[in-house]
Amino acid sequence: MVLEIRLSNFFSIKDEVCLDFRAANIKSANARALVDNVFRHDKTDVLKTMVMYGANASGKSNVIKAIRFCNTLVFRSHTHNENTIFNFKPFKFDGYANKPSKYFIRFLSKGIEYEYAFSLTNTQIIAESLHFYPKGRIKEVFTRDERRGKEKSDIYTFGDVIKRPMDVAENTSNKTLYISRASQMDREIPKEIFNYFHNTFILQYLGFGMSAIERLSKENKELLIDALKIADSDIVDVKIRSLKQPGKNFNANLDTLTVTVEEVVQERLQITTFHKRDPLKGFDFLTEESQGTIKLFFIMLTIMDIVKNNKILLIDEIEESLHPKIIEYIFNFFRASKSAQLLCTTHNTKFLDLKKLRKDQIYFVNKKEDASTEVYSLYDYSDFRDTMDLEKAYLQGRFDAVPIVSDSLEMLKGIFNE
Repeated sequence: MVLEIRLSNFFSIKDEVCLDFRAANIKSANARALVDNVFRHDKTDVLKTMVMYGANASGKSNVIKAIRFCNTLVFRSHTHNENTIFNFKPFKFDGYANKPSKYFIRFLSKGIEYEYAFSLTNTQIIAESLHFYPKGRIKEVFTRDERRGKEKSDIYTFGDVIKRPMDVAENTSNKTLYISRASQMDREIPKEIFNYFHNTFILQYLGFGMSAIERLSKENKELLIDALKIADSDIVDVKIRSLKQPGKNFNANLDTLTVTVEEVVQERLQITTFHKRDPLKGFDFLTEESQGTIKLFFIMLTIMDIVKNNKILLIDEIEESLHPKIIEYIFNFFRASKSAQLLCTTHNTKFLDLKKLRKDQIYFVNKKEDASTEVYSLYDYSDFRDTMDLEKAYLQGRFDAVPIVSDSLEMLKGIFNE
C-alpha cells in the first residue's frame, strides 16, 4: 500500500507536491459514514482512493506521468548504458532545468513500512536512499550520494541488511538505481522493493500478461458479465478459450505506457459474447462489440486483480470513454476491498460529493502564475463545511483548479468577425 508520495522538479511540477494517503482526523457525520473509504494500518487510517481535479494544462497528467516515470525507473534502470538520457523534463523556468528532480515514496510491502527516495538529472542519478521499519523503528538499508566523492566507499553507506552491498555498488553506474542493480544481483530486500514497483503498483490498465487475462476472465466471469451489463444490458454470457498457436508476444511501451487490447489479445485468446436476443448465437468480442464494451472488459479484469490482491492502480482521466455509472462501479470495487488503492485524475464533477468522498480524498491541481503546478487537498480548506455544495463551489472557482475562459457571445462573435 502507498502512504505518501512526494515529487519535485518534474515537468510542470516545480516545488515539492505531496499526495498523502494517510487519512486526516475528520469527525464530520459524512466522514464517519464513509468507513469503507479507508482501511486501518497499525494505528493509522489509510485512504483507498484519491481523486485529482484540475483544469486542462494544470499539470494533473504530469503528476501521473512523473510517478510512472519514477516507478518504471526502479525496474528498468539496470538495463541503462552510458548513453542513456532519462525520459523526463525538469521544470524549465527559474533555473530549475539545472537542479535535480526528486522522488520520495513511503509505502508498505508485506506489512513492513519503507521509505525510498532518489534524485536525478536528465543524465545521471545524484542520490538514492532506502530505509525501513522492521520493528517499528527506522533502520538504514543504504544511502547513496554521488556528490560525496569518486570512490564507491565515499558515495555509499550501508546498514547491515544487504549481503555484500559493496559488490552491488561496484556494479552500479550513475545511470542506474542501486535498488535496481541489487535486485538483479539477487539481494533480498531490493528484490522485495523491485517486485513491489513491478507487480503491486500498477501503472495502467492491462497491467498483466496473457495467462493472467485468461485466468482472471474465468475466475471472475459472473462479475465481468455484471459489469458488461452496465455498458450493454443485452450481454448474457461470455466464453473465453486459449488458441493453440503461440501467437506473438506484445509488451507495453514502458515510456508511454500504452498498448491496444487487440494487439495483446487477438492472436492468443478467443472471446465470445452471447446476447439476450439469441443466447446461442455468439459474437466475436474484439470485432463485433463496441469499443466501450471491449475497454470495460479489460478494465474490469485489471480492477478485479487489483482489488483481490490489494494492489495499487494509477490512472489518468479515469472517465475516458466510460459512463459515470461505470466509474462509480469501479470506485465501489475499491470501497469493497480490504486495502486496494486507486489514484486517478478526472474532470467528472459528479464525484465532488462529500457523501461519496472524504475531504482528504479530493485533491486539486492548479497552474500558478509562474507556470508551475501546485497540488492541494480539499482538507486544506478548513472553512469549507460539509453542508456546502462542493460541485458548485468547484465550478465557480472556489478552489482555483478550473479553467478561466472568456466565452461571452459578444466576444465569440468578435473573434469570427475580425
